[in-house]
Amino acid sequence: MIRVLVAGLGNMGMSHALAHHRHPDAEIVGLVNRSPVALPEGFERYPFFESFAEGLAATRPDLAVIATYSDSHADYAIAALEAGAHVFVEKPLATTVEDAERVVATARATGRKLVVGYILRHHPSWQRLIAEARRMGPPYVFRLNLNQQSDGQSWETHKNLMRTTSPIVDCGVHYVDVMCQVTDARPLRVHGIGARLTGEIAEDMYNYGQFQVTFDDGSVGWYEAGWGPMMSETAYFVKDIISPRGAVSIVSADAPGSDEIEGHTRVGRLRIHPAGGEDRLIDFPAEPGHQELCDAEQAHVLRAIAEDLDLTRHMQDAVQSLRICLAADHSIRTGRVVELEAAR
Repeated sequence: MIRVLVAGLGNMGMSHALAHHRHPDAEIVGLVNRSPVALPEGFERYPFFESFAEGLAATRPDLAVIATYSDSHADYAIAALEAGAHVFVEKPLATTVEDAERVVATARATGRKLVVGYILRHHPSWQRLIAEARRMGPPYVFRLNLNQQSDGQSWETHKNLMRTTSPIVDCGVHYVDVMCQVTDARPLRVHGIGARLTGEIAEDMYNYGQFQVTFDDGSVGWYEAGWGPMMSETAYFVKDIISPRGAVSIVSADAPGSDEIEGHTRVGRLRIHPAGGEDRLIDFPAEPGHQELCDAEQAHVLRAIAEDLDLTRHMQDAVQSLRICLAADHSIRTGRVVELEAAR
């Protein structure tokens, strides 16, 4: 039985807690949140802490699940690893590349498992998208975006996130990770542009951004993300991968609104377009929902611990996708193209 401490009980943290609450090989030994929060039925029996340090010391878990705000991820993960716990941490792994590398180095030094919350890796439809694209071969053109017309509580959540992390970093790591899984090539340079479309965030933050990344196999990628009540619902969800041999695209016709979390992972249908040939459609009528994906993700974490899975590539990929998105953020802030150094 794996003893689990869950920190951060927002949307993702609560979903991860529910996954462990239901899993036969997991036992929740504590919940951490800075303020009181409504708990699902059956959660009242779990010890509740307002401080991660207090919860970690009191429970001494086998696994710490960290779903707090991004600026705490690295310090919490390192504290848990050094206390002897394995770690699952929501994306992004950290808010700087240096901190991300520090977390990975600590996981290696302690021999503990480190899994980062790239939920699309556990989605069978996205796995098929990546496999179909890889079959076509490079160089690739990636056209990916996720804009969210957020309002009310979801806009409040986005504004809280933007105290430390821009949309293209918070969301972009998912889709840059998809680019990197498809191409396997080294990123060379990144150029980004952004705009501050609201006075409700800090003057040095922006709520809309896009960037282009160039890889050493000739592939190029575009990613766009924006948050807020001003964002358009038109073309907010574009997922195209193009190669000399054709294209693979998500063409869901029944996608929910841009602020609906269930729609952020849904594929529904792929269109496979071979160059010079007839298009082929692949339907996914029974895709997993958000909670099912969180269940699968946490089951993978437990399996990684039980079976001593090698997570070296996973950790490298987590740092790589963060490096690209943070380079884009730096490009937006400086107005300059960022040349990327080879990963260490």
